[in-house]
Amino acid sequence: MHFIFYVDKSGRGFTGSGSQRLTTVADSFQKHLAPPYMPSAHPIYAARNIYIHTVEMNLGASHPLLRVKSIAIIRHLLHSFSGNPRATAFWTSFSFRTSGFRSLETSSTSHLRPILKLRTHGFLGIKSRAGMKNRGFCVDSRLESSSAGSGVSGENNKKTGQTDLYIFNTMSKKKELFKPREPGKVGMYVCGVTAYDYSHIGHARVYVTFDILYRYLQHLGYEVKYIRNFTDIDDKIIARANDLGENPLSLSNRFCKEFQVDMAELNCVPPSVEPRVTDHIDQIIEMIQQILRNGYAYVVENGDVYFSVDKYPKYGSLSGRKLDDNRAGERIAVDSRKKNPADFALWKSAKPSEPFWDSPWGPGRPGWHIECSAMSAAHLGYCFDIHGGGVDLIFPHHENEIAQSCAACNDSHIHYWIHNGFVTVAAEKMSKSLGNFFTIREVLESYHPLALRLFLSGTHYRSQLNYSKSQLENASERLFYIYQTLKDCEECLSGHVRQSIVQPIPNDIQDCINRIQNAFASSMSNDLHIAMALDAVSEPLKIMNDIMFTRQGRKKKLRMESLDALEVKIRDILSDLGLLSPSYSEVLLQLKSKALKRAGITEDEVLQTIKERADARAAKNYSESDRIRRKLAVLGIALMDDPSGTTWRPTIPLEEEEHVTS
Repeated sequence: MHFIFYVDKSGRGFTGSGSQRLTTVADSFQKHLAPPYMPSAHPIYAARNIYIHTVEMNLGASHPLLRVKSIAIIRHLLHSFSGNPRATAFWTSFSFRTSGFRSLETSSTSHLRPILKLRTHGFLGIKSRAGMKNRGFCVDSRLESSSAGSGVSGENNKKTGQTDLYIFNTMSKKKELFKPREPGKVGMYVCGVTAYDYSHIGHARVYVTFDILYRYLQHLGYEVKYIRNFTDIDDKIIARANDLGENPLSLSNRFCKEFQVDMAELNCVPPSVEPRVTDHIDQIIEMIQQILRNGYAYVVENGDVYFSVDKYPKYGSLSGRKLDDNRAGERIAVDSRKKNPADFALWKSAKPSEPFWDSPWGPGRPGWHIECSAMSAAHLGYCFDIHGGGVDLIFPHHENEIAQSCAACNDSHIHYWIHNGFVTVAAEKMSKSLGNFFTIREVLESYHPLALRLFLSGTHYRSQLNYSKSQLENASERLFYIYQTLKDCEECLSGHVRQSIVQPIPNDIQDCINRIQNAFASSMSNDLHIAMALDAVSEPLKIMNDIMFTRQGRKKKLRMESLDALEVKIRDILSDLGLLSPSYSEVLLQLKSKALKRAGITEDEVLQTIKERADARAAKNYSESDRIRRKLAVLGIALMDDPSGTTWRPTIPLEEEEHVTS
């Protein structure tokens, strides 16, 4: 559980002995904290001193700074203020922002409970009046249900994995209720890239999809061990290295690092472990030996080792292929030494000038398929929950993984096989072999990384996704609208001093938040309908703009509280989908910069054109004014007129817009 809480620094009721009382509590917190739970750079005394010496400043948290192990620390804080006549003033300025608990009560603090406000939280930064982001402290607690007097139990926690998640299992060809092997824990293995070149948009879709699944499983409260491998030795790597005159292992190491840069750009959370083939040669050899001992493989002349598909009757269970229909696997040439053309290599004998490792069958290197079986077993065991990748891996790669893993260990079992659909270009699969691919780097030269992530998330993960600039433009415009609304809200709230937390938000706003939460949960839990989950933010964004900019909205009761509550919920959803950035302003500036680059125009030129249009309007030459507006619209620049003047924002280029709407 994560607890973030902030204190309004008005100082009401806290002078003299009141300040000393807070000092005592802070000192008590200090005693409970010990490395590594309390980074020395952020001592709690700093939070205490901000409170005592600073006026009208909120203590917030954009990320955890301090972590402690027990809810007892929070109860201690409550108890410390029990019976203090100044406590009421303190607690009216105190808000618990929690990502799971619905109640927090102890017998000695019952008089404080009615004025505690609990709400879900996505690790938000709280803005002071001056607009400065301030830091506070975060309590990270794993609460035992037996904690006496806390009033909190697992039944009250929404993030304990109790939400039913249904996911499509390629093995059973249907959606199934997700039930992990071990309650509260999930093991997930996703096949990574073969590192011989920059990754393309097809790769991006795979890893954005499984990043969202990773995030959502964590959102549900699961402890997830996520393994995503690198194939750093392979025929393609060797061929590319020979073309470039580079050492194969040096080349693959370089592109492993480039891949990690791309994933960071796309806001993908790093996996728990990123194993490499070359670090697992011993495990691979050991698995091949076990397969040979069990009679599922054979050694041919010169030391190649092949898996015999005829020995495994269940071969084809994942893909639905019959054994007679199988062909020689990808990356494997037809070889007359095979007993069956579909047999695949577990170990390849060394060729001149190629990297090799010693083995019982002579020097060589692993076949492609055995790599993932050995690495998944090494990090998750032979039985784990989720194995994922692109649909192109169903056959032969994942089919072969199942065969060789079961041949090595009869009890081997992966409960859920999950695959995402292709990215296509003009109805053809995007791939390096076809030469119709766009690298992530190429796309990010013109589009914001979050816009690309939004585009990749906009179609259900199992459906084909057609790559087109028009859809990227659409995603960019949508992202700009989301972030502009959040930035406007941030500025609106920056001048708002929270006088009290006792006021409930209006019923219509609470109803809206409930609808958002329900829509998000139902969409994500129904086989990750990410696009539908994204649609859930449309209503609150509209309401926020109405509250901020319409005459009726400005008169709304508890206007600021409504905006604050809606912003929190939208941020929660964006965070769970990997679409949240620490800075609204920075994203907006980057989106505008990318739009200018696509338009082939500078901002100075846009501003000059706006001036020319203003001159035309002043001269009542409205046809010229309209011509200028349309000229910019064709380039993807929309002009916005208001009483203070004319500004611009990115939009779908006029011709592109007509294409999208048609």
